[in-house]
Amino acid sequence: MKVLIACEFSQVVTEAFTKLGHYAMSCDLLPAEKTYPHYQGDVIDLLNNTWDEWDMMIAFPPCTYLTVSGNRWFKPEYQARFPDRIKQREAAADFFIYLAEFPIAKIAVENPVGIMSRIYRKPDQIVQPFHFGSPERKTTCLWLKGLPPLLATEIADPHIYRYKNGKGTDDRWHMESISLPPLERMKFRSRTFEGIARAMATQWGIEQPMQERLE
Repeated sequence: MKVLIACEFSQVVTEAFTKLGHYAMSCDLLPAEKTYPHYQGDVIDLLNNTWDEWDMMIAFPPCTYLTVSGNRWFKPEYQARFPDRIKQREAAADFFIYLAEFPIAKIAVENPVGIMSRIYRKPDQIVQPFHFGSPERKTTCLWLKGLPPLLATEIADPHIYRYKNGKGTDDRWHMESISLPPLERMKFRSRTFEGIARAMATQWGIEQPMQERLE
């Protein structure tokens, strides 16, 4: 199977599919962190030239302007500071929909909880890393086409830390990245957890539909 992993520089998902014998290639504006096939550039350019070559695409479009955690920056008091924020959100949403509706038979698009549930459609599934053996909490939405929802593989107890003031909780992966420089923080937080990547490869990387395998 030929699998395109769009908007991935870490190659975590690319590696998971490659290890199972598939041809997987990542694509991102950033260089790859590993040595698997990688197209550094705009995925739209790649798809325009290879649109009929892929059996599956798993896409991780940037969430900066789409996630609910960034809604505060759209308030009037921040308009002077971020005058292009609305246009940037519209462009990000258009890019998301472009990937989700591209003419490839099997597509999964990943994003955190955000506005696409309202302006596009609700996700087909919401998963957590702790459903797949990683002791972390990170709410992850999946919009699926031609693919079944992922089945949990190993339930783990998430590492959750309570703030010293007692007014909230946070997760280890989030806390560990707070002090990183902006680019490194973005890269750290965008990496797919290995348990989810393995589930994608093992459950989606076969021809037989999931419902038939469960009977």
